[in-house]
Amino acid sequence: MLQLTLIRHAKSSWENPALSDFDRPLNKRGRKNAPLMGKVIRKLGLVFEQIVSSPALRAITTARLIAEKLGFPEQDIEQRADLYGASLDALLDCVSSLDNRYSKIAMVAHNPGITALCNHLTGKSITNLPTCAVALIEFDLDDWRAVDQDTGRLTLYEYPRKYMD
Repeated sequence: MLQLTLIRHAKSSWENPALSDFDRPLNKRGRKNAPLMGKVIRKLGLVFEQIVSSPALRAITTARLIAEKLGFPEQDIEQRADLYGASLDALLDCVSSLDNRYSKIAMVAHNPGITALCNHLTGKSITNLPTCAVALIEFDLDDWRAVDQDTGRLTLYEYPRKYMD
């Protein structure tokens, strides 16, 4: 069985309009929510054998903050340029190229692609994965190349607002 956990990057800052989209950092809420969701993931017992992330600053920072809470080595996070601003087709190509040595992988990426991927793989119709949302999809498959439309089951869907006081 394969498990793919989709994570939308945490909330980013628009404070400096001179920064490129790629270089936008997390804002205060994002810096709070990413570690929070790392704790939620740990509490739920999810384990990742691999984390792949867009190299955009807001995404890789989200991946690093979550990894820290899980005890996942930061140097083992794989940055993949094909995840930055990726369309559904590009994200599907990325999934099909995942290493079959790993059956439990987290992918940190961007909207609208990450929401489209979640819906495509599960047949769900989530309007929008909020920032720092976590969606676990399970597949009764053993090869990432076999992952395709409606082959997965959404078994967990968490987001920071569920944990706000």
